[in-house]
Amino acid sequence: MSGPVLCLLERDGEGVAAGSLRALGLARSLADAAGGSQLTAVVFGPPGAEHVVGAEPVVADTVPADAAAAGVSDVCVVSGEGLSGYAPLAWARGLEQLIAAEQACAVVAAATDHGSEVIAHLGALTGLPVAANCIAVSPAGADSWQLVRQRWAGSVLEDAVLDAPCALLTVATDALPGDAVAPESGSPAASDGASRPPVRMFGPVLDDADLQVCATESAEQSAGVSLATARVVVGGGRGVGGPEGFAALEELAGLLGGVVGVSRVVTSQGWRPHRQQVGQTGTKISPELYLACGISGAIQHMAGCLTAKHIVAVNTDPDAPIISRAEYAVIGDLNEVIPALVAAIRAAGDS
Repeated sequence: MSGPVLCLLERDGEGVAAGSLRALGLARSLADAAGGSQLTAVVFGPPGAEHVVGAEPVVADTVPADAAAAGVSDVCVVSGEGLSGYAPLAWARGLEQLIAAEQACAVVAAATDHGSEVIAHLGALTGLPVAANCIAVSPAGADSWQLVRQRWAGSVLEDAVLDAPCALLTVATDALPGDAVAPESGSPAASDGASRPPVRMFGPVLDDADLQVCATESAEQSAGVSLATARVVVGGGRGVGGPEGFAALEELAGLLGGVVGVSRVVTSQGWRPHRQQVGQTGTKISPELYLACGISGAIQHMAGCLTAKHIVAVNTDPDAPIISRAEYAVIGDLNEVIPALVAAIRAAGDS
């Protein structure tokens, strides 16, 4: 297993998304276990992406700075016409050609919506099996991989063996702490250009069919923080009362630099979109803080948030299941508690 390990990076603002940083951590351990294989971080962009990716700063000033902290050997910018936005099939086609060109032994991506979709396309193109939501991977012989992965929203860990000449893997978004591979402010990886890994270009051969689906978005249109990787999630359930009740939660999430999540009943009622659902049939979250407002805490919901570092519940029912799981609980009406909390945070900011 002498070929490199490729790790797909997703950008978040001026750096690398937290889920991709976690994926880099697992990819680094896999490369080390595979005899010190090279670890290549892969990013996608339009022609000239070695200088500017969309409206973002120079790649060499952002992605490599984050990547260096994970022991990345180099950064490969896959660049071509039509790659100005997210194009899942085109990204998979580029990875397919990169595997062949470099005889890669593994491709790793975060188990985000984008990462999972690209790796699924890559599996279809190459005919290789895909292992999803991995938390540990190591070589188990020629063309064989021993892995541990999450099943049933992380409530079960599965030991498995993947037989494939090139392992296609997605990494659970809570596989490693988000700061385990992030560069510290002022560290050489964050500020010293000499410590950054080299950037090289790769031009895939794409046709019109590969680019038929391409999502583009500006910085103004993108929230920049996903539910799966947010450090703060403000959750709302049936107790919010209706669609209009989420305005206060949105305001609080904005003040805390977080995002809004919801329970299944909220999406079933059509109050909020399914992409905001936390739980076994939604998104699994691992924030520093999960503030659950008006959520009873059904087992399916708790399966999606139990890896939160701190859970704070706001509920009128002291016997709600989520109270026993919460580190702190406020027994009261969220329509009174949340506005008071917002006012307190704003007052603290003004002082």
